[in-house]
Amino acid sequence: RQQKKAAGFSLDLGPLKEPIGFIRLLEWFFAIFAFATTGGFSGTTHFKVKCPGSDTHDVKPVFGYPFRLPANPFVIPSCNTTAKNQTFLQGDFSSSAEFFVCVGVFAFLYCTATLVLYLGFQYMYRQTTRGPIVDLVVTGAFTFLWLVSSSAWGKGLTDVKWATNPENLVTQCKDICEPGESPSLGRLNASVIFGFLNLILWAGNCWFIYKETPFHKDPIPVEGGPTGP
Repeated sequence: RQQKKAAGFSLDLGPLKEPIGFIRLLEWFFAIFAFATTGGFSGTTHFKVKCPGSDTHDVKPVFGYPFRLPANPFVIPSCNTTAKNQTFLQGDFSSSAEFFVCVGVFAFLYCTATLVLYLGFQYMYRQTTRGPIVDLVVTGAFTFLWLVSSSAWGKGLTDVKWATNPENLVTQCKDICEPGESPSLGRLNASVIFGFLNLILWAGNCWFIYKETPFHKDPIPVEGGPTGP
């Protein structure tokens, strides 16, 4: 009867006071920050076209997530004719950006599921060894995925910065073009930081989950003095 009574949801906030629950809650927040700062990003870069004896034209190429830069063409005015030269930003960095966001979304979903398990079904998590072992394996896998995705997106962001730098854009029309304002990429810089913070959190949490598994054995206390017959 007691097992049947315990078979339902039973909210207990106690695990949040333990490292395994508190760190999982932090992972939940930082996963949101990681994919939210990358997905949905939109920005512009800027340079000016100065034709002799005419007004200055502002050119503002647009780019954004998933950073397939040639997807958004822009027009460079021609000084000699009325024709307009349509061109594109160079580089497709969608693979690293989408991989990073995908890891963040799946990490968020896993954190949500395990927090429900920790807080509502703690007895199910601890009554068998399978729960902590599966949790340890998945947490270790996400640690590796955060390492790979954050490193790849960090390199991808470096390439995005180069491809959208006004100093590099004006090389195709350097006789009449001059660089303008650089794009604001602080949000993307933060996304890479959040990615590596997630790596640290998930790696650290592996130890606390490992302590819940049967692989971790508590030291056996040694009783003092000999035992009687």
